[in-house]
Amino acid sequence: MDIRTALGKQFVEYSSRGELVPDELTIELWKAQIDNLIETHQYKPDIDFLVLDGIPRNVRQAEILSSYVDVHQVFHLSCPNRDELARRMRKRALKENRFDDASDSVINQRIATYQEETKPILDFYPDTIITDIDATQQPVEVLSKIIQRITSLPVYHEMAKEIV
Repeated sequence: MDIRTALGKQFVEYSSRGELVPDELTIELWKAQIDNLIETHQYKPDIDFLVLDGIPRNVRQAEILSSYVDVHQVFHLSCPNRDELARRMRKRALKENRFDDASDSVINQRIATYQEETKPILDFYPDTIITDIDATQQPVEVLSKIIQRITSLPVYHEMAKEIV
């Protein structure tokens, strides 16, 4: 994010006060990034499949996002074992040098936020497009399941025909 842009400055305003960035602004930043990827030919919407990770984070973002993309599949990576989830979150925080994120209170808050704000997204989308994946598997296994599901989608096969 370029903090010299109007959008970047708005982000800094919220984050410097420790506030959450409004959903509309979050999606606006996402859209600017996607547009940049299109302009630089890193993402070609007519032949590339777009997989989002970390967005949308709540139902409002999902609603806004629906005006920009057609969602064909939702992957729900679940880790029902909360001890394992906390262990993985601690490990990630330490790996990324975000030591404050490794505390139990921060981890418990993140889990609570997920339950309150993010998990309801699963009710926003039809059950028919949601695939649950056990995230306690090895990362390569999780990725394999995601790729297997994407390549089984009718829209994937339609796009593949156009490419060839």
